[in-house]
Amino acid sequence: MPGVRPTRPPSDIEVHVGGCYAAGKRRRAITREHALAALADGIRACIHCRPDTELGVLG
Repeated sequence: MPGVRPTRPPSDIEVHVGGCYAAGKRRRAITREHALAALADGIRACIHCRPDTELGVLG
């Protein structure tokens, strides 16, 4: 994931599928690889758009 990684991910960060209505205003696009890395690092997947399912990650 781009930028400095804290040792523990902030609780308000989630991975979303593009176009998710729940993504909010403060968002940025990341690559598939960064999304997979974020999910592996413990960043939550949105419960509405389910990017983990879209990416083939089993939780």
